[in-house]
Amino acid sequence: MDIVESVLNLAVQNPAEEDFSAADLTWTKFGTAEHHDEVALIPYDRVDAFIIGECSNPECPTRFHIERGRKRARGTLKDYKTDEYLEYKLYWCSFGPENYGEGGGVLPSRKYRLNTRNRAARPQSMRGCTCHFVVKRLYARPSQALIIYNERRHVNKSGFVCHGPLDRDAIGPGAKKIPYICNEIQQQTMSMIYLGIPEENVLEKHIEGIQRYCGSNPKVNSLASQYVHKLGMIIKRSTHELDLDDQASIRMWVERNKKSIFFYQDSLESDAFILGIQTEWQLQQMIRFGHRSLIAADSTFGIKRLKYPLCTLLVFDSRQHALPVAWIITRSSAKPDVAKWMKALLGRASSVEPGWKISGFLIDDAAAEIDPIRDIFGCPVLFSLWRVRRSWLRNIVKKCGNIEVQREIFKRLGEIVYSIWGGVDTLSALEELTHDLVDQTAFIQYFKASWVPKIEMWLSTMRALPLASQEASGAIEAYHVKLKAKLFDDSHLGALQRVDWLVHKLTTELHSSYWLDRYADESDSFQNVKEEYIASTSWHRALQIPNSSVTVDDKDHLFAKVSSQKDNNVTRIVWNPGSEFAFCDCAWSLQGNLCKHVIKVNMICENREGYQPSMSFRAFKELLTSLWKKPMDDSVGLDLSIAWAHQMLDQIKHLVELDSSKTIGTVVNNMPLKWVSKKGRTSIGIPSSVLALPSSSKSGSNNAVARKKSQKRKRLSRLR
Repeated sequence: MDIVESVLNLAVQNPAEEDFSAADLTWTKFGTAEHHDEVALIPYDRVDAFIIGECSNPECPTRFHIERGRKRARGTLKDYKTDEYLEYKLYWCSFGPENYGEGGGVLPSRKYRLNTRNRAARPQSMRGCTCHFVVKRLYARPSQALIIYNERRHVNKSGFVCHGPLDRDAIGPGAKKIPYICNEIQQQTMSMIYLGIPEENVLEKHIEGIQRYCGSNPKVNSLASQYVHKLGMIIKRSTHELDLDDQASIRMWVERNKKSIFFYQDSLESDAFILGIQTEWQLQQMIRFGHRSLIAADSTFGIKRLKYPLCTLLVFDSRQHALPVAWIITRSSAKPDVAKWMKALLGRASSVEPGWKISGFLIDDAAAEIDPIRDIFGCPVLFSLWRVRRSWLRNIVKKCGNIEVQREIFKRLGEIVYSIWGGVDTLSALEELTHDLVDQTAFIQYFKASWVPKIEMWLSTMRALPLASQEASGAIEAYHVKLKAKLFDDSHLGALQRVDWLVHKLTTELHSSYWLDRYADESDSFQNVKEEYIASTSWHRALQIPNSSVTVDDKDHLFAKVSSQKDNNVTRIVWNPGSEFAFCDCAWSLQGNLCKHVIKVNMICENREGYQPSMSFRAFKELLTSLWKKPMDDSVGLDLSIAWAHQMLDQIKHLVELDSSKTIGTVVNNMPLKWVSKKGRTSIGIPSSVLALPSSSKSGSNNAVARKKSQKRKRLSRLR
């Protein structure tokens, strides 16, 4: 085919059909030998007919949307080429390209993914299609349009057909007829199927969702029924084994799900296996709830039973429940390996929200590497006692048959932990404990083998780091219990040594469970799911117990009684009240969990005299005391300490004000105005130790005005 260098040499084509497509046109190479495109010239008033014809392609039915457009007025160009445009529009297939699993990328004009309404006829199918063309309304001849087809095939970057009846992954050849289904509806339907909800209930909720877009229609209902049924069949038939070899199966999964991977390092002689998983929804939740807040780690899950231990990063949502936002599967806890995936995770969050930053990182393992956390996230590290408490209590109940002995051992171990601020010799305290419990052979053997060699390391960590609250510890433990119930079901015991099975369970059942919990709470739907979600932590269950149901022994402080709300004849006894190591005789506590009765009793005791404060408050008090004692002379160090303390006091005051106020309006009304500059007036919080100085630089103000004008021009160009 010869290359044409001028539009004047192209013939105008006007097919007789009402709607026509690229197959009805003769395409010519236009440009130079180094760079040329396939083009066709048609009347401008037939452009819509061409687009309709392209959308009606029987092999790949689709819709095209305008991805980018520009206009210029007549008379603005004095000198122009024959192919200069009066109007320029880039049309892109609505099934592309946001499918990283097939090598796709973000559309050219976007620096981020739009989370609003999807463009596709089947919005759940962002399948990486690269088909796109340009329509130029010619400047010299406005009645004609030059069509430049950049990619005519409906394929992804790997060259595979990615939608329509020829797509191997499509939900049947009739999928093109399915009505509008947004991401939210599809995720809701998939979550309900993964959680085993009956198909009739899934279909009912699915139809309710799509009727918000297309109204009530018998045909829509019939198509929706087919869609739910076929989607359910696909999910039930899906398998975690993409290959008989586990390592090869994981490589295939990673290649198909690049969008949900933030770090991957294959197992080699010099490198440890590391797989970091984070879905788009988890990334959104991490940015939303983790910014200026806390991230916690449930580390070393399944260290004895899984092929590779699982570490989960958690944020605390609007109800302070632990929400998984990333999973890291690896056996390596070496500092370089930890730093690799932490940098990748922070980089991913910063690419979406450049100012994203956390205020603290909670760890539950004394052997965890702290330096990468401080270096990469630049935040304080806190320590949670939940893992120590749970391990001790479970083994006490398991290895000691007498309940009186159980509560005495648990109390003595708690006293050893509380002694980190009293200067008590740990070894002497342990020797005394083993001597007094010489008849409890099973527990003493376990404790000497598992804890005595490393207990000094754990106590040193508790002494060096601030301690997390019972609410945070209870939320992390609630996630741990749910994860254990999902993974260690008896029906899955044969698959525990396969990583692909673990990845499949995390990204399907567990992910769907938490997505549905959050959706039910925020949309006020699925009332049963919402109620179970709210009551999923012991802290929230404790808040439902009235103070009148708690009776405390104020004389000797030995125990407290909690009356049952369901049965007035049932009373739970909590021994050693006011301590994190309180012992309750309820079934949930005897399984090693932090129960609602212990939390409620500790809430009551913290406001009474004669009871020791919680360990988290004690650690906070010690931190402030050490800060106050640091500068002993009248030096600059004293000034710096005063500045830090004042800044901390301001932040705490703001947090207390926000927490105690019923509406944000109360806080806003109390905010005084601070005049920064004539054009920069703003309302900020109560004056802090950081002063805001007015800008006196004329060049600085000019730069700010220039930036505003530049941003305004960019916005206007996008609208055109």
